[in-house]
Amino acid sequence: MTTWSEKMLQVLRRMNNFYSPGSSRTTCLRFEVGGEQVGWVPSKVASILSKFPEVFNPPQGGAITLCQNLDSYGRRSEAVDSVLQSLRREGLLTVLKGWRDEKYEVMPRFCDTPLMCMERSATSLFGVKRYGVHINGYCQDENGELRMWVGRRSMTKQTYPGKLDNLAAGGLAAGISVKNTLIKECEEEACIPADIAETARPVSTVSYTYEDEEGVFPESQFVFDLELPPEFKPRIGDGEVQDFYLYSMDKLKEVLVSDDFKPNCAMVVLDFLIRHSYIQPDTEPYYQEFVAGLHHTL
Repeated sequence: MTTWSEKMLQVLRRMNNFYSPGSSRTTCLRFEVGGEQVGWVPSKVASILSKFPEVFNPPQGGAITLCQNLDSYGRRSEAVDSVLQSLRREGLLTVLKGWRDEKYEVMPRFCDTPLMCMERSATSLFGVKRYGVHINGYCQDENGELRMWVGRRSMTKQTYPGKLDNLAAGGLAAGISVKNTLIKECEEEACIPADIAETARPVSTVSYTYEDEEGVFPESQFVFDLELPPEFKPRIGDGEVQDFYLYSMDKLKEVLVSDDFKPNCAMVVLDFLIRHSYIQPDTEPYYQEFVAGLHHTL
C-alpha cells in the first residue's frame, strides 16, 4: 500500500519531471534572447518555428535565437506575437486554443529587465519562466488549531477544472506587481477586501519545471500566508471558483495527495505544512526530498 509520504513524493516528481531521466530536456533547444537563455524549445516546436525565418534564426549551437534586427522589447514582442497569431489561425497547436489575451514578461531571472513579452498560453512552447502568486488563507478555531480555506475551481476553467486549489492565486501579468496581483486575485476570486488582503505576508517561493504534451513549464509561485478572522468566510467572486471549504490540517493532508487537488497548489500547501511544523524531519522520512522538490532552480 502506498503511504501518504510516497504519494506526496510522486506529486513532487510529477511537477519536476523535466529534470527526470528520459525527459525531453536533452532534445530541447535553448531559447536565447539578447544573448541570454530565457527558455527551452521542444524540438517539435523548433521545426514549426523554422517556417518563420524573418523572426527566428535557424538553430545553431543547440539554441534558437531571434533575428538580429529584433533588438528591442517592442520589436521582439511584436514579431513573436505575429508568429503566434499565425499559428493560432492555423490551429495546429492545441495549447494556443486557450489563448488568453494576457501577456507575460520574458526574462532570464525575475530580477532582470524584461527582454520581451509573450501571450500567456504560448509560454510553454518556448519554455519561458512563468511567475504567479498563491495565497494560503487560514484561521484559528476556538481551540487555537489552524484551519485552511481551500477553493474548488470552476468546471469552466481551461486547466484543472473542478480541482481543489489555494484560496486565491493568479499569474503575474506584464506590468503588474506581485502585491497588486495578490490584492486583485483575493478580491476577484474570494471577495477578500483589500484591507484584509494587504495583511498577507510573503513567506516563500515554490519553484518547479514539468513537461507535458503542450510543452515545458518552468514556474515559480510567490507564496503568501494570509491569516483571516475566524468569522470571515470567502465568497465566490468572478466565477473562477465554485466553492470554498474550511479544512483541518489532518483533512488537508488527506486531500493533498488525492487526484482531487491541483498539483502545483498541493506543493504550496505542503510548503505551508512544513513551515508551520505539521511535517517534521524526525517523523517524515522524505523531509529533505520534500524541501528540495519545492525549490528547484528554474
